Amino acid sequence: MRVHILDDWSDTLRGLASFAKLAGHETTVWTDHVEGDALITRLRDAEALVLFRERTQITRSLLEALPNLRLISARGAWPHVDTQACADLGITFCSQKSDAAPNHSAAELTWALIMMALRDLPAQMAALAAGQWQAAVGRSLRGRTLGLYGAGRIGQLVAGYARAFEMQVIWWGSEARRAELIARGETVPPSREAFFGGADVISLHLRLTPETRGIIRADDLAAMREDAILVNTSRAGLIEPGALLPALAAGRPSRAALDVFDVEPITDPNDPLITHPRVIATPHIGFVTQDEFNLQFGEIYDQINAFAAGSPVNLVVR
Repeated sequence: MRVHILDDWSDTLRGLASFAKLAGHETTVWTDHVEGDALITRLRDAEALVLFRERTQITRSLLEALPNLRLISARGAWPHVDTQACADLGITFCSQKSDAAPNHSAAELTWALIMMALRDLPAQMAALAAGQWQAAVGRSLRGRTLGLYGAGRIGQLVAGYARAFEMQVIWWGSEARRAELIARGETVPPSREAFFGGADVISLHLRLTPETRGIIRADDLAAMREDAILVNTSRAGLIEPGALLPALAAGRPSRAALDVFDVEPITDPNDPLITHPRVIATPHIGFVTQDEFNLQFGEIYDQINAFAAGSPVNLVVR
């Protein structure tokens, strides 16, 4: 099959062991991002399309312009894919949600951001490079409280790290999830306000769905402690649009550590979030490790080979 891989910005995939799974196909890897007519021109002869997470929106208008496309192969949730258009146009869509195995790399980055924020490492490093010594006083993790909004596999991993550092862990989520956590003996505050106000660090671990979009509201942020830290390595859309910058200006939270943004990639060096003095920002690298890429794209390539063999797996749209 003629396979096109989109948005491999760091040109990593060709150097990984899993890429050998595509040896029987004619594969093109695109290492930049284009949209509109330029994207249609690139993909005109594509029979199979590999998606790099949500970096490209798969719209009806795009699919209607690709007469040769037979398969879209991805991994994870698919809020960026018009599945009804796939069904209407006879395009098979395969994607395995990541429930089977936790994303250790995302959990590890979450923990790195928590430690960076509590010890104010970016400011310390910048001060040292400028000839200053010990620019500020950080805070220890031991004895502090981590609030986890979302109790999936990544959240559970982060909770394990917190307990290893002797932090207290509290949780929030849907009513059903809270009941499940309480039944397991976990600590769930009596109210949403008590959750946001009861943690030194709040870390978000939810999928972005129509139900969770904007689920973190301005009043939630206002309920946080003046010295609290908000960490988001999940999706920017979980936070109510326009809520974070005013909250930082008001001092609640005192700092944000972010790996995800409303528009990606960010190409403006003056973007108000990444330049904010109380924001630690990384360019959506939670899943960007060789190990995670090998795992995720190996599964994506397996889906292509299964389709080519006439036995598609992980079907979302047949």
